Amino acid sequence: MVEVQINKTVLELIQGDITEQGTDAIVNAANAALQLGGGVAGAIRRKGGPKIQEECNKIGGTFVGGAVITTGGNLKARYVIHAVGPRWGEGNEDEKLRNATLNSLKVADQNGLKSISFPAISTGIFGFPVKRASEIMLKTTIEYLKGKTGLQKVAFVLFDTDTLKVFKDTLEKMKI
Repeated sequence: MVEVQINKTVLELIQGDITEQGTDAIVNAANAALQLGGGVAGAIRRKGGPKIQEECNKIGGTFVGGAVITTGGNLKARYVIHAVGPRWGEGNEDEKLRNATLNSLKVADQNGLKSISFPAISTGIFGFPVKRASEIMLKTTIEYLKGKTGLQKVAFVLFDTDTLKVFKDTLEKMKI
């Protein structure tokens, strides 16, 4: 685990299963239709129960780069923030990933949450390069945390050691 302090917020990089995190919210790498299919979303659906998908269905969807919030169902986290990252090759991917990250942080603050856990959005079946995603997500998060926020902890929960190493290397190069 790696921890850095940014103002009043702890930024953590950990290897683990995002569905097991006890932060106020976990971020789901969602699709625009908010259908909980495979990858992180599928694991959230299986562990969180049907209530999460039911709330997603009521919301109906959101744009690429957008973020919406639902219950956490049976998860340890009370909420799931569904952030829609870009598919690699669709165009303007960097900006869309930046927006998905930023909008997740804003939704957390708008709902008075103190802690949030992110996966490496768009790096699975959406094909976004992990190194590039780490640079965009960490830079966006650090810039946000330098402003006014009620967040006390932001964790990047990375499923495998290779992804964790990429995020660690990126964070070290940022020299916070």
